[in-house]
Parts: sequence; structure tokens; C-alpha cells
Amino acid sequence: MAFILAIDQGTSSSRSIIYDKNANPIAMAQMVFTQYYPHPGWVEHDAEEIWQAQVTVCRQALAQAQLTAKDIAGIGITNQRETTVIWHRKTGKPIYNAIVWQDRRTADSCTQLKDAGLEPMITAKTGLLIDAYFSATKIQWLLNHVEGAREQAERGELAFGTIDSWLVWNLSLGELHITDVSNASRTLLYNIDTLMWDADLLALFNIPASLLPTVKSSCEIYGHTHNEAIGSGIAIAAIAGDQQAALFGQLCIEAGMTKCTYGTGSFLMMNTGSTRVVSTNGLLTTIAWQIGDTVNYALEGSVFIGGALIQWLRDGLSLFAQASDSEALAGSVADNGGIYFVPALTGLGAPHWDANARGAIFGITRGTTAAHITRAALESICFQVDELLQVLSADSGTPILQLRIDGGAAANNLMVQFQADLSAVEIIRSTHLETTALGAAYLAGMAVGLWTVDELKNNWRIDRSFQGILPAQDSILLKQQWLKAVGRSKNWLTENKTG
Repeated sequence: MAFILAIDQGTSSSRSIIYDKNANPIAMAQMVFTQYYPHPGWVEHDAEEIWQAQVTVCRQALAQAQLTAKDIAGIGITNQRETTVIWHRKTGKPIYNAIVWQDRRTADSCTQLKDAGLEPMITAKTGLLIDAYFSATKIQWLLNHVEGAREQAERGELAFGTIDSWLVWNLSLGELHITDVSNASRTLLYNIDTLMWDADLLALFNIPASLLPTVKSSCEIYGHTHNEAIGSGIAIAAIAGDQQAALFGQLCIEAGMTKCTYGTGSFLMMNTGSTRVVSTNGLLTTIAWQIGDTVNYALEGSVFIGGALIQWLRDGLSLFAQASDSEALAGSVADNGGIYFVPALTGLGAPHWDANARGAIFGITRGTTAAHITRAALESICFQVDELLQVLSADSGTPILQLRIDGGAAANNLMVQFQADLSAVEIIRSTHLETTALGAAYLAGMAVGLWTVDELKNNWRIDRSFQGILPAQDSILLKQQWLKAVGRSKNWLTENKTG
């Protein structure tokens, strides 16, 4: 049993990767699943479809590698965080679709909590800000809007989980109702100092404690699979939220090391070691992972719309056939032609935290082409990440000289070079772009004794380094125009309502 199966459950696809005893990927399968948008700002997934998609890709990866469950030493799970599922304990059936982290239906509830002056108390306990991004108000919405849900929850008949919990429940046929500290710390219900679900927060959101999973470390054998759909007897050995898993996969295991994952959103995270650093610039303090009794903390900034913007240009506007075509189209023009694209399709995340902002394209003239819009879209991802780099450096008191990157969009050389130019940092792209799955595999392999951290350090390889070459004055002008555009996109919904 010298192989690790990484289950990587993203926002837009289910992925399974098998790693050998040297932590090298030997098989991979991936499947997209349906995105539901029942109302503007609402985003849902079918949790049962996610489970079936994950079963399919796990079986495909095993077949591809010509392995069976008996060959797998352990499973590591990484997942889209904050996405909320509630299901019946007896039947295992969800009471409603999963409410996705991007969903904004509870934005008004969050505004009410802020207006009531509750944010300082919540931030002190959780490290988070009050926002619809997190799980607590999603749970509250489900209990209040699904017929009979609150009564069933009060009787202990329902279970809540983020996607990791949902997958483990199904893998273990209901034996394990667990999560790890990295996912628990994203719910607005978990105290990251006491490492416990917080009774005050449960009372505030009116959420019964019986709904909640048991919180475990990120790296231990929790139990074993009992589901023949994938195979029985495999150790379930690691759980980590996707961004924390990517941080570990990039081996940013020392305080001050920083990574950015360019995925559906863009997520910048700095390891702050055993120190919980408090942000004064709208960043989140979160738990990176727990290994044994040791807890690592992190500072994080989240861009809600990153690669999803390129998907929208492809699917919504049909500007190109494949997302990878965006680089060639954007590269066909010398610059953005004065176009600035603010991708606030579901509001703005850190450091603005404006749920009422909406997407906008500024600077359009008769000379504007699809290439200019595409280039501006790619640049918008970099502008957002640059803002996070600036505030992360200010909060941590540490200048960021090197940034390790991963995620699908990190393969776009044009975009990555613009990021290096804009931010004046060395950007290191590793040979493994799928570091989210890799981090889950690393943690699982450690739990079952396949490798140590020191051995993993020797496994990390650089694909390419990007250095900034843009003159500083040009970068400053670009950033000024970007901030001007962001300012005009803010608070759009409120302004629109009041005329």
C-alpha cells in the first residue's frame, strides 16, 4: 500500500489524483458538475451530484493506475470551503441544494449583524469578518427556509457539513461526521483560540450544536472507508480546506512564506506560524492546519472572481472556445487599450468587502475589441491579487519578496508576467500546478507514515520564475486607474435601488 488517493472537490469540478510513494502523480481524473443560479447572486450545487462525480473520478483514477482499494494507503480530502450542506442523518439525503461559498443570499442578514455592532466580537473569536461568504448565515437560511428543517435540527435528526464532511460521511457510510480545523475555522462558528465550536456564536445564529461535526486535526487516521463504490478499508487520513491544502502543497511551512492559488477565485495566504496575526486591512485570520497538537495560523485574502471571469467570457459572451485560448487572444494586443474590468460579479472580497458592488467594464471606445476586454479581464485578476499583497505585507509587517503560485490560471504566462510587473515580486511557479490535491496527499501520506516533512521539502521543484520588468511609474499609473474603476463599481445595488 504505497499509494495515496487525493480527493480534490473544487467549486466547478470533482478531481481525483493518485500519488506514488515518491509523491508523484500517476493518475488523474476530473469531471465538471452543474452550477445552479436560481436567482441573481445565488449559487447552488447538488450535493448528491458532487458525491456521484467524486465516485466516478476516483474509480477512473484507480482504473487508470491499474490499482484497487487494497493498494491505497490513505485518502486525503481537500475541498471548496464554506459551501454548506445539511442532510438527514437516517437517510443521508440533503434537505436542499448545497449553498456555495460564492452565494450572496444572506448579505442583508450580514449587514444587520454589522449594524448591530457584532463584528468585533465575532472577529475576536473567529478571525473572520461578517460576510455571506461564510457558512453560519447559510446554515441559518436553510433552517429558516426549508420546511420542517429547524424542528428536525432541534430533534438532532439533521447533520451540517462543509463539503469535506459530506464526502467523509458518504465514504464511511455515515460512521464519521467530522471536519478538520481548517474548514471549521471558515464557518463563523468556531473559536480559533479555544479550538472549539463557540456557544455564544451558536446562540447568536440560532444553530443547534447537534448539527455540527466533530472537529479533528488535518493529519490523522480518522477511520476507514466502508463504501464499496470506491472500495472499503482505505484509511481516511487527511482533511484540509482547499487554500490551506495548497499552502501545504507549496510547502509554505515556515512563517512568512506566501502562496496564491489562481482558481475559480484567487486566494492569497501567508503562513504566520503559531502566531495569530490580527489584520487591520480586511484580511482574514484563519487556521492553516493542525498536525498533532501543533496549530499553524495564516492570514488570507480572497478574490471571489478570478478564473471564473475567464469562464464567463467563454460561456457568457462566447469570446473564445477554451479558457486556455484567452492568453493568445489577450496577447494579440499590446495593452488593455484603456479598458479596466472590475469583476465584482458576486461582490468584492478583501480588502473592500462590498457585497453590493457589481461587475463593470470601464474605458470602452469604438476601438475596443474582444482582445482588449479579455486582456483587461486577465489583468483584473492581477490587480486584485496586488491589492491583497499590499495589505498582507502591511498586516504582517513583512515585505513579500517571493510568491509561490498554483492553480489552473497560473499556467497563463501573460497573466503571471503582468502580476510580477504590477507587484514587483519574484513569482515562483512550481512544477505541480495542482498543489491543492498535492497538499491533501502530502498530509495523508504523513498520517500513514509514507513520508516526512523533510522528505517532502526535497520533492518540491520550480517550473519557472517570473521577475517584474515594468517601470515603477507605469505600474503606479495602472493601479491608480484600477482603483478609480473599483470606486465606481462599489455599492452599485444600493445606488441602483435608491435611484
